[in-house]
Formats: sequence, C-alpha cells, structure tokens
Amino acid sequence: MSFDGVFLHVLTEELQEKLVSGRVNKVHQPYEKEVVFVIRSHGKTHQLLFSAHPSYARVQLTDMKYQNPEVPFSFAMVLRKHLEGSILESIKQIENDRILHFTFRRRDELGDLQNLILIAELMGRHSTILLFNQATGKILDAIKHVGFTQNTYRTLLPGREYIAPPMVSGENPWIMKETKVFELLSTAEELDARFLQKHFQGLGHDTAEELVNRLLKRPNEKLAVWKEFWNSLSTPYPSLYVKEGREYFTLIPFVSLGEARQTFSNLSELLDNVFLERAEKERVKQQAGELLQRIRRDLKKSQKKLEKLQVTLLETESAEEYRRKGELLTTFLTQVPKGAKEVTLANYYEEDTPIVIALKPFLSVSQNAQKYFQKYQKLKIAVRIVKEQLQQTKQEILYLESVESQLELATPLEVPVIFEELCAEGYIKIQKKKRGKKERLSEPVHFHSSDGTEILVGKNNLQNDKLTLKIARKTDYWLHAKNIPGSHVIIRSSSPSDMTLTEAGILAAYYSKYRYSAQVPVDILLVKNIRKPNGAKAGFVIYEGQKTILVTPSEDIVKSLKD
Repeated sequence: MSFDGVFLHVLTEELQEKLVSGRVNKVHQPYEKEVVFVIRSHGKTHQLLFSAHPSYARVQLTDMKYQNPEVPFSFAMVLRKHLEGSILESIKQIENDRILHFTFRRRDELGDLQNLILIAELMGRHSTILLFNQATGKILDAIKHVGFTQNTYRTLLPGREYIAPPMVSGENPWIMKETKVFELLSTAEELDARFLQKHFQGLGHDTAEELVNRLLKRPNEKLAVWKEFWNSLSTPYPSLYVKEGREYFTLIPFVSLGEARQTFSNLSELLDNVFLERAEKERVKQQAGELLQRIRRDLKKSQKKLEKLQVTLLETESAEEYRRKGELLTTFLTQVPKGAKEVTLANYYEEDTPIVIALKPFLSVSQNAQKYFQKYQKLKIAVRIVKEQLQQTKQEILYLESVESQLELATPLEVPVIFEELCAEGYIKIQKKKRGKKERLSEPVHFHSSDGTEILVGKNNLQNDKLTLKIARKTDYWLHAKNIPGSHVIIRSSSPSDMTLTEAGILAAYYSKYRYSAQVPVDILLVKNIRKPNGAKAGFVIYEGQKTILVTPSEDIVKSLKD
C-alpha cells in the first residue's frame, strides 16, 4: 500500500486520538522540506513530522532525533511566531484525498482568538506544507513558494489567497451508499485496479489491487467483500512485506502479498521503519553531495599524481647506470680518444660486456665523467624525493577513501561531524566565528557486547584518532577492517571473550567500506602495539603483531549492540 488517501484516513484517526487538544511546545525545521512539531498532549510529549519531500511526503508521529541547522529556515520562523503555544483543535482529511488540515487556536498580539490552519498536501512532487489564516483566507507562508509562472491555477505565496488543489474524481468510499457501490461493482465491464481508482477516491495502486483480488475470489459476494475490507481497516494491523525485492507497507494484512515480514503496533512505528533509512540516505545525499564531490575530485587528482610519480620513479632507476658510466670513464681515462662522440669500453660491472658511452666532444674525458656523476647525484636525490611523495600520496588516497566511505555510510547527524574533520585537516577553509560558544566535538558511538563489555566505535577520522590515541588504554583491544577504509573499534577490556571479539569484529566490518560483503577480514591487537607516524593524516596508524578474523557484517547485530 502506498501512502494513499485510504492510508491517510486511518492515520488521521490515530493522530486525532493522540494529538487533538495538545499544546505546541516547539517547532523545528531540521531540513528544507521537513518540519517537526513537539506537541504535549494527554500527559505525553509527541514529535509530529511533516514532510513535503517529493518521494517521501507524509505526516506521522516519530521517535527519531533531528538536528536543527545553525541558521533556521524562514518557514520555521513563521511557524514559531504563529503556532508555538497554540492548541491543536482538530485534524481533518479533505474527502479521501492526500490533504490534511490541522486547525490551531491561539491568541494574537491583541489577545483575540484566531484560528490558523496548517495544510499538508501530500501529492508527490507537488507536495507542500503551508499555513493560512482561516478568517482572512490569506497564506502566511509555505514551505515551498509557487509563483504564477510555475502554476497558473494557483500561487502559494505569503499574502495570497489560499486556493485548494483540484479535487480528485470519483466517490469517497468511506461515505458512499451501498446501493451505489453495488451498482458500480456489478456493472463494471472489467473489474480491475484501474476501474476502482477511476471511480473511488484515494485508492493507491496497491490498495486497488488487493481489493480487486478479494472481489474476484468471491464474485457473487462483491458487496459483502467490499464491506469486510473497509470494516477491517477500523482495526489496523500495520504490516511490512517484501515481494520481488520491493517493500510494501499496508494497514492490514494483504492476501495478495503473501506472508508479512514484519508487523507493528501502530502506523507511525511502521512509517519510521519504512522511511527512516530511505529518507536519511536522501538527506545525506543532499547534505553531503558537495562534500562527496570535493572528496572525489581530490581523490581523482591524487590518483593521477600517483600514476605520474610511479612513471618518474621508473625513470630514476637509470641513476645507477650514470654512476657506472662515470666510473668507467675515470678508470679507462687513457683509452678514450680526444674529441670522440662516443666510446666502447669493457663494462667490468657486467663481466666485461662491451658498453657504448655517449660523449660530448668539446669536453675532456674527465669533464664527461663529471657530467655523468652530476646526473647520478640529481637522480639519486630525485629518487628520495619521489619515494617520499609516493608515500605521502598513498596516505592521501587512503585518507580520502576513508572519508568517502564515511560519507557514504553517514547519517544526517554525522555529516556535520565529517565536515568538522575536513575543516580541521585543511580541506575546507571556513571563516572563524567571531562570537558564539565553541561547538562541542562529537563523541565515538557506544555499544555493549552480549556479555556487557563496552565497545567504542569512531565514526570519522578525528574520532578515530581520539579514540585510539587518547581514550583507549594500552591494555584495551583495537580492531579495524584489514586494508579497508573504516572505523577504529575499541574493546574496553584486556581479556575480552571470544563472543565480544566476534561482535566487535562485526562492528568494525559494518562500519567499513565493505559493510555489504559476506566475509570481511578484521585485524585485532592490543592498543599498545599501535603508533601514529609523525605528520600522518587523521585516523592513520601503523601496527604489528595483529591476528585476523573473518566476520559477516549484520545490521541486526549492530542494532542489538547499540547502547
């Protein structure tokens, strides 16, 4: 079932039960197209999420944590001004469409009561959230402004009159008379999902397919089947299915989808499960898009530099040949004719094999020998410099790959932490703030193994350094995916059990570039055997004396270990 009008109808009843008559304590806008209301109702505090995302538009209660931007969005400021402290009077769905009206009561600056309506239009790429004054009919603000050039039917701008979107065609199945339902179902030329969607409001394709499936199984009892289906929605049993690699979420068990993979106690819990990972990946993509582009651009430059340095290193291998030619000219000084352009001498370095040595005729033999010695010295110095640059470039590539991996695995709350690291490492230059309190650096993530042993995991390279070099004791155990960009993992024990070592290894593998691999090698050793080279990048360490285990990353195990 998609987030259609039927789903929204039942969800509205759940929201009414928990939120109506509640007071708005706070309003947040953590992301450009999402707003979170903190509402105190019936002795409990709830988070109400509104999303106008083109792919994940929805309204739901949520337990997820959100981080506010440093500079609030203008829409959030308008909502705070008008709705903080107000009372939620009612929640109403418009027909069986994907439109909800939240009516709030508050007193204005003069102490007069006024009703403000927050409208959530959940219609794919046309989704929006807006606030308007019921008395004047004027829009106070919208999360997405739509001008006349974008939509000739209506504009969504502050100060303009609110015009509702065009109504969907068909009958409202919740209030439709049974005689009319019977007539439509009985006279249908072809009873399929398209027919139901055409004649009844708010039916998504999945809902229509399930209803058709039930109707065709009992063709002589269409009205009874119809009533059973809609009556069953009054006691929802939220379910999650996976069929042919695709996820489906439903209000009640759907016969057409087989056996449910998971069930939930309420709709908001279901929606958190369905949309959390998808929406977070999208948010990370938005937040980290520029960072990823920069990292990948720098990574590409470093890889090209590495190729050039390797070519240069091959060229410098001829240094020893120049030294030998200089030695041979010095040894056989008297055998070289004056003014010659080349000479053939016995190469005693290779069992007197003849070797042809090019000469500059205007120089003496000893001067030619000195020229060869000078070339040898230059190349010898170049070899040392090139090898140093090769080592630095390889470390640079390893570091950039680790940051790229961390960004790909990051949650929205972790992206600012990685940004903080890139600023500290000099990859991003920002102006220092003149005022304001210093931001607290992020901390490693805490886990506990099955036997209660504490395990710490760094989520970026600054955390990795802090964790390994400052927090960890010399007798603690350290883990890291072998030769793979990933997190440092610390077991806070000098004698961990085999179970703890395995679970910590799973954490190290999961928080690495190979989190989706079946078998990931993980190095384990004591912290005392780790050291950080002078001038090395954040998160880079060297070690010896490790043992390696093979583990299979598991998200379920990671969740079970989370503190």
